[in-house]
Amino acid sequence: MISITTKTLEDLEFNTILETVSGLCTTEMGKEKAFEIVPFKNKEELKDALKQTSEYQSSYSNNNAIPSHYFDAITHELKFLAIEDSYIEISGLRKIATLSENTNILLHFFKKFEDYYPTLAKKSAEIEITKYITQTIDDVSDKYGEIKDTASPSLKEIRMQINLVRGKINQSFGMVLSQYSGAGYLDDIRETVVENRRVLAVLSMHRKKVKGSILGSSKTGSITYIEPEITHRYTRELQNLIYEEKQEIIKILKQVTNLLRPYHPLLISYQNYLSDIDIVAAKARYANRIHAILPEIVEEKVIHFREAYHPILYLNNKEKKKVTYPQNIDLTEDERIIVISGPNAGGKSITLKTVGLLQLMLQCGMLIPVHERSKTTLFDRILTDIGDNQSIENHLSTYSYRLKNMNYFLKKCNARSLFLIDEFGTGSDPELGGALAEVFLEELYDREAFGIITTHYAKLKVLANELPNAVNANMMFDERSLEPMYKLVIGQAGSSFTFEVAQKNGIPFGLINRAKKKVETDKVRFDKTIATLQKERTKLEKTSQNLKEEETRAREESNKMQHINTKIQQKLESYQELFDSNQRLIYMGQKLDDISDKYFNNKNKKELIGEFLKMVEIENSKRKKITAKEKKTKEEQTKKVEEEVKVVVEKIREEKKEKKKIEAQQPKKTNFALKVGDRVRMIDGLAVGTIDVIEKNKATVNYGFFTSKVDLEQLEMVERKK
Repeated sequence: MISITTKTLEDLEFNTILETVSGLCTTEMGKEKAFEIVPFKNKEELKDALKQTSEYQSSYSNNNAIPSHYFDAITHELKFLAIEDSYIEISGLRKIATLSENTNILLHFFKKFEDYYPTLAKKSAEIEITKYITQTIDDVSDKYGEIKDTASPSLKEIRMQINLVRGKINQSFGMVLSQYSGAGYLDDIRETVVENRRVLAVLSMHRKKVKGSILGSSKTGSITYIEPEITHRYTRELQNLIYEEKQEIIKILKQVTNLLRPYHPLLISYQNYLSDIDIVAAKARYANRIHAILPEIVEEKVIHFREAYHPILYLNNKEKKKVTYPQNIDLTEDERIIVISGPNAGGKSITLKTVGLLQLMLQCGMLIPVHERSKTTLFDRILTDIGDNQSIENHLSTYSYRLKNMNYFLKKCNARSLFLIDEFGTGSDPELGGALAEVFLEELYDREAFGIITTHYAKLKVLANELPNAVNANMMFDERSLEPMYKLVIGQAGSSFTFEVAQKNGIPFGLINRAKKKVETDKVRFDKTIATLQKERTKLEKTSQNLKEEETRAREESNKMQHINTKIQQKLESYQELFDSNQRLIYMGQKLDDISDKYFNNKNKKELIGEFLKMVEIENSKRKKITAKEKKTKEEQTKKVEEEVKVVVEKIREEKKEKKKIEAQQPKKTNFALKVGDRVRMIDGLAVGTIDVIEKNKATVNYGFFTSKVDLEQLEMVERKK
């Protein structure tokens, strides 16, 4: 049974993760449920939840996109379903219909694509599929939330009567409007609407001449709004019909609600199902955002995180365009406790929190940002003691509070526990507090628990070195600049670089020397030895990195040269083919020249033809012979082309014949050269005009009332200028 306390969730800032996941939900119920995410108590349920998230994440990269799971919460409507003789408004029924429809679409989808989403399909198989709910609601209402005329025979009849009465109102009002408008009793606006009724805008001086009910007047009092007496009777009838319509609609809603009442438990399961899918989808979106995956989960006790990122730090740094350094962390049966030491601001606490938060996220059914080769086990408990937890409420000092935590650790810690302690042993006298911390560490070690602690205490570093299944580690620092490199190195304790960091921050050298004299010589030498070893490791790390870079560059150069060599080879082959072709043509040319020269001298045609045929046959023997099938195909293609050509030629001939026929029908144009002053007309026209101007191939023809520019070719002579 997995048990993780609220304190652990707070120490690892898990609520920040939940806020992000909640923001990625699409439904209000999903947003609320996101804050209820806690570690799973059952391991099988946890594994199913992880697989569901992983499967949903895969839908973003394959062609089988999961349909929408959006819905509006029906909590209010479910309460009415539980009350006898109550009814749900049409807007509530439409929400129920949408919920049912989207659920059924998802259920059918996962059933169809079970091979792609086996765990999601397994979850969906538990929910009943039915079209009855949606069909029942769709029978009485449309998608816009309006009750259909066909919802009941009585409603259809009432609405027909309403339409008839409205028609009578409009007809009678039109007659009265026309009558009083002609009499001059109405204002310019003629009519308006008051209290949802059409009224006449009567000039107040004529109000006694208009029969009807006064419903008001304008602000100035110059216009009186009167509902005509004839339409008033119809209006009362319309109001009665509208009341009957409302009563009939309530009756229909009650019937539908009664039909849906047996499905109350199913609707609850539909709502819970879609909100659960919303949480899974939000987890998948968050996983995509932090490049998270599902690592291998094993039974053996091991944490093997490769290229692990702290998700909160990663997103914050990404927003600020800063680099986030990944860590490699290994905890096994042989090295189940890591003691991380080194100077402050080197990344010790972040490394510790990264392991804790990733393990916590995983046990809450969330994917984590690690390399795909990573693997881990599931712990029954994750115990944390991180930060300055001074308890003001209980009047406890930091040390007292931490001792209280240690007491809890000793009660709960076992072989299936993961403990994370930041700044172990601080808050008390270094000697006494360090001794007590040693005892605590020994006790946790004896219980075979897994854990990571950070400390500055030399005694804890020595103890970690002495215990067979514990190991020292440090965060790498640049030995020259003393800047952190944010990289965890297993197997060696880290120096606190106390005096070096003090010197870098401007503390006078004299004061540092005085401080060194006050510290025991052995401790200084021990810290100095650790610092030297750490510097050597940093140098080796840099050398290794340089060698890897050189190897990568050499490999790239090799690939580049190979690519160039392939291109050169291809060009050489191409040039060789071109050269062979040219040589063949030169040979044929020379041979032809020899034959021509021989014929020039002896004029022997027979020999000329024989030599030429011989040369042609030699060349043809080199060519590839086509098979009977290929020859037939070629002939068919040729025949097809010939037929197409025939069709085109025939079409052109027809067009030419048609053109000649049209030309023959047109009147013949005279061959006289047209001059200024000639009387002319258009070849296909009747109007006769006189040429005023001739410019290039156009003539300006004066028809008396107007002039027109016309091509000379379109004109014919009527009368030559005298």
